[in-house]
Amino acid sequence: MSDRPVITALETHDVRFPTSRELDGSDAMNPDPDYSAAYVVLRTDAGVDGHGLAFTIGRGNDVQTHAIRALERFVVGANTGDLGALYREMVDDSQLRWLGPEKGVMHMALSAVVNALWDLEAKIQGKPLWLLLGETSPEDLVALVDFRYLSDALTPGEALEILRRAEPGRAERVAALRAGGYPAYTTSPGWLGYDDDKLRRLCKEAMDDGFTQIKLKVGADLEDDRRRMRIAREVCGPGFRIAIDANQRWDVASAIAWVGALGEFDPYWVEEPTSPDDVLGHAAIAEAVAPIKVATGEHVQNRVVFKQMLQAGSLSVLQLDAARVGGVNENIAILLLAAKFGVPVCPHAGGVGLCELVQHLAMFDYVAVSGSRDDRVIEYVDHLHEHFVDPVVVRDGRYRAPEAPGFGAAMRPESVAEYSYPDGPVWNGGAP
Repeated sequence: MSDRPVITALETHDVRFPTSRELDGSDAMNPDPDYSAAYVVLRTDAGVDGHGLAFTIGRGNDVQTHAIRALERFVVGANTGDLGALYREMVDDSQLRWLGPEKGVMHMALSAVVNALWDLEAKIQGKPLWLLLGETSPEDLVALVDFRYLSDALTPGEALEILRRAEPGRAERVAALRAGGYPAYTTSPGWLGYDDDKLRRLCKEAMDDGFTQIKLKVGADLEDDRRRMRIAREVCGPGFRIAIDANQRWDVASAIAWVGALGEFDPYWVEEPTSPDDVLGHAAIAEAVAPIKVATGEHVQNRVVFKQMLQAGSLSVLQLDAARVGGVNENIAILLLAAKFGVPVCPHAGGVGLCELVQHLAMFDYVAVSGSRDDRVIEYVDHLHEHFVDPVVVRDGRYRAPEAPGFGAAMRPESVAEYSYPDGPVWNGGAP
């Protein structure tokens, strides 16, 4: 491994975008978000760099950035040839583990660094991450996963069987992705701060753009939600999929009652109806609101909670997040769990850089894990893509398979400079 690039430095940047000024991203729990990235760059002696980020919504992004710096000692000068071993070395550090374990700010920092390592590796190999993983052998993929705490639900042998079962059709699915992309749905019409005319216009635009599903934020006021759902249903027509997202607003009883009150508008799924840690609460809601689906995952903190939710029947749509759990390695474990339980994965992407990242995980799942795009869609939010070197491309309601080497997390240097907090030109007049 001596001819591999050596990581010489870890840089961090506190990058914040003032999305609260237009209420982009607003919902019942987060009325004024400033979409932000605790951004990390791994510099090497070969001129190729790895990029990653942790997504936040403003205040606390500096804390997240400091947490990323705590992992510098593991990667500068490290042997990056075995990303399974390096992942486990970081996640098992006893002193940092005490801050979690495997949850919260420190685990999100781990995600940013692990994803930057994978971005670097994909660039070294000259492939987009989805293809790099999609061409990796089942045996090597299993070696990337930490099966501790999972073996009562998924053993290494079962994971290997899942991957081997999908192996024969890999080349055909790669070709299908390149030809037709991956289905998307859009949240852009549904932010809670938008007025009715904007909701109506954006619903029509979503349909004209080829999307077959939209999502509306709910949970602040029931009558307001009923009015907005009525508008969306009138514009979109019967049978068009309209999901709703409460962003953890309710407890169990109020979730069941609220969803019931919106039932006449035929919501496709209800997302994050209660606390992301409440495995049994989600199960109770799922039973009560069926056939409306329960979807969750963007705030589920690790593979262990996902395992329990799948075991308990707490969700029927699994929404993994590229930057919440411990990066690519842990997300491979979560994709394997979903395949074992036969639950479709519809990734969360409502945040800066998340579309760019999570498309790779969904496409890898299709190529090498589940082998299916049935009832699977990736969230799409039409915000802030212009700040990325390789921005996501969505046409006719479908993600187009990225071809640039890497994981897609690299931001434009001018954007990093302009939106750095608190000294960038956008911010040095003061936060809104």
